[in-house]
Amino acid sequence: MTVLATLALLIWLYLLLAHGRFWQSGPELAPSRAVTAPSLAIVVPARDEAAVINETLRSLLAQDYDGPYRVIVVDDGSSDSTAAVARGIDDARLTVIDGQPRPAGWSGKLWAVAQGLVEADSEALVLLTDADIVHDPRHAATLVAQIERDDLDMVSEMVALACNTRAEHAFVPAFVFFFQLLYPFAWVNDPLRATAAAAGGTILLRRRALQRIGGIAAVRGALIDDVALANAVKRGGRIWLGHSGLARSVRAYPMPVDIWRMVSRTAYVQLHFSPLLLLATIAAMTLTFLVPPYAALFGHGIARWFGWLAWGAMAAAYQPTLHRCHRSLLWAPFLPAVAAFYLAATIASALNHHFGRGVAWKGRAYQGAGG
Repeated sequence: MTVLATLALLIWLYLLLAHGRFWQSGPELAPSRAVTAPSLAIVVPARDEAAVINETLRSLLAQDYDGPYRVIVVDDGSSDSTAAVARGIDDARLTVIDGQPRPAGWSGKLWAVAQGLVEADSEALVLLTDADIVHDPRHAATLVAQIERDDLDMVSEMVALACNTRAEHAFVPAFVFFFQLLYPFAWVNDPLRATAAAAGGTILLRRRALQRIGGIAAVRGALIDDVALANAVKRGGRIWLGHSGLARSVRAYPMPVDIWRMVSRTAYVQLHFSPLLLLATIAAMTLTFLVPPYAALFGHGIARWFGWLAWGAMAAAYQPTLHRCHRSLLWAPFLPAVAAFYLAATIASALNHHFGRGVAWKGRAYQGAGG
């Protein structure tokens, strides 16, 4: 136990001191306005989003943006009234197109995005945004200011996630925390580091960057499409990833099982369907998040002290993310239990794959798709 507790403490010292300051939960996309306002196309892939699409589109059409822009909705074979709701909005800047059947090798979302990009064939900038994201009127202008200020190729952000139900209180801040841990934003934003990631809720791209990587077809089969796209763009370009309060997701996860399904859907994709990476993840998560409380509560001597120190470091690292999500800091000591939940969902994701259940999302199943 002493060896394990020592390793856990060393891990947390490394994470706090040398892992891209991930725990600071930054940087923040601050409201601003660009000197120039290039033409902008906003592409919204939508599948079975009738409940939220109206609020999303009206927020996009209310953008305080100085340049010309238009909104393109691609109805991705919805079984509900998504397209009808979108077409019910009378605005000349809004185009709604019916998506064509998905070709082999494409994920549904990326095929919808590709069709939207064909419709938007001339704008200098393209904003890809999910159908469940509601935008502050300053949002588009701020994103454009960020990409123009530093001559970036891509700007993405972790939007404010819904955190209203008890399940969301417990699990959503941890989702943000683990994403920051996996992809330290400071490393993503450093052109000298290979780390690349994006948050798929909103991604602003230069047309030239898309052309350079061969269009959205370059990542057509990716199920974790935001990270795949960021990797493609950063090879030869510069990207930026941060947090933002100018956009919020209205996608609700009312019960723990809803979050379980969200995680288990693509967790094994993230591990490239590798049993060895799964075993390494189990070992790393156990050592980092589960050993500290176990050593603190059941260890003896130096193991107990090291367990308490590692658990305290973990709780301290979690507090900025809890603050960002407007949750009580009293949640911090319970991060090990939440980590166990996410680890179990990751194992379930692997079992789904190896038992032939693959990845399923909105009525579609993908077998052996890569991320």
